[in-house]
Amino acid sequence: MVAVCDPVREKAERAAAAVVAAGQPAPALYTHGPDDYANLCTRTDLDFVYVATPWETHFPVARAAMLGGKHVGVECPVAMELTELWELVDLSEQTRRHCLQMENCCYGRNEMRVLRMAHAGKFGELLHGAGAYNHDLRELLFSPTYYEGPWRRTWHTKLRGDLYPNHGFGPVATYMDLNRGDRAVSISSFGTPALGLAEYRAAHMPAGDPSWKETYVESDRTISVVRTAKGRLIRLEHDVSTPHPYSRINSLGGTRGVFEDYPARIYLEPDHKDDAWGDFSAYAAEFDHWLWKEHANPPGGHGGMDYLMVFRLMQCLQLGLPPDFDVYDAATWTAPVPLSHASIKANGAPQEIPDFTRGAWQRARPGVDSAKPA
Repeated sequence: MVAVCDPVREKAERAAAAVVAAGQPAPALYTHGPDDYANLCTRTDLDFVYVATPWETHFPVARAAMLGGKHVGVECPVAMELTELWELVDLSEQTRRHCLQMENCCYGRNEMRVLRMAHAGKFGELLHGAGAYNHDLRELLFSPTYYEGPWRRTWHTKLRGDLYPNHGFGPVATYMDLNRGDRAVSISSFGTPALGLAEYRAAHMPAGDPSWKETYVESDRTISVVRTAKGRLIRLEHDVSTPHPYSRINSLGGTRGVFEDYPARIYLEPDHKDDAWGDFSAYAAEFDHWLWKEHANPPGGHGGMDYLMVFRLMQCLQLGLPPDFDVYDAATWTAPVPLSHASIKANGAPQEIPDFTRGAWQRARPGVDSAKPA
């Protein structure tokens, strides 16, 4: 860990202290204002920049990293505008540097098992999938300390669409080999009225709080349908403004059966019958990914998927292997952010999802269903 950048010096110092506590030399600190990341990106002694900042800064930091000759990984979403997605694709190609969406959900144990089962033909011909981020964030969005200022809540005053599609879209995209034999071609989105945040504010925020100057635009819940070149359908949902327990959606269906997560359940022919769900854990021995067999109890958050994502990325970079996903995937998985907004404004009219690969999607390429390095 060579350097840490944050405009809040205390936060950079805490991160540096964690590095030292782990037995590494103290990293350099870049804390001179919100643009000091540009100076970090000019260093010649680092290979990779990890961007975990407010969404509106993802694009400029990733851009600076690649122009500085660094590979870059960006928390979700990779950018907020279609023109920015295209510029990241172009820069990755021009600089020959990886620009990755750090999508941890692709490395969940269930997700990787379903991926390998899909590739083995257990679901037959794939037909449909679904993914969602339905997570009650109202308390955090109005917290004075959880986020650095109101940046995340502010996006609810700007965009009507799916602000956070990646956790749902990424895993299903890997199941269907999007950008590796199929591709997303269009998205149609619909949204409910925006009532949840205003109701929460009325119940919990004192008069005079800056949030009272904000007007929230739809949608509390966004539902989108993505169509692929092969005619498959992917349903995406987003809802962080209404009360409900944390829930993602992760499902896949084909001509031989279906998988649904949370809780995990499966029905496959000829394995199951009588319309009764089968035991998904029965497929672990044969279909668990080698990462989960090698790291049976990975440390870190979200059940270990965070650790495996970073472990695998570092392994690929150290061995000179192509990462499991790339800038084309980052752009595709993030495209619903601006395009769902445009579709909702157009009363659900389909919006074209660009072919960020410029035709390369028709060829097979390595992906998350990777072979263990020798």
